[in-house]
Amino acid sequence: MRIVAGFLTSPEGRAALDRAVEEAKLRDAELLVVHSMRGGERDELENVLTYREAFEALEKQLADENVTYRLVEYARGNAPSEDLLQAATDENADLLVIGIRRRSAVGKLILGSNAQDILLHADCAVLAVKAPKE
Repeated sequence: MRIVAGFLTSPEGRAALDRAVEEAKLRDAELLVVHSMRGGERDELENVLTYREAFEALEKQLADENVTYRLVEYARGNAPSEDLLQAATDENADLLVIGIRRRSAVGKLILGSNAQDILLHADCAVLAVKAPKE
């Protein structure tokens, strides 16, 4: 079994990744963690370095938890939803785990919704996870 999850440092991203790790352990599955960056001018060096450090810490965590995993980083100019959907297709994933948060109607209209795109277009099962209330 293969599970794909996105990598974000937000509470929603962390909740999704934690659940993906639980699912990988429960099902003795391989976990593919995808970090999607747009690339170019938008990705300031400091932001990229912060994510890189967090990504390296994640690798240590997964190794310590005895999870079969692979980490991939994409900077292809795609939206995160596009990269996750493509990774799930390429890897023949059985499950895609995403974090969700409540958004206003205007927020969805202006910014779009990666979660909505994934829910509507994924060829595999999708597990949508909310972050715990703070």
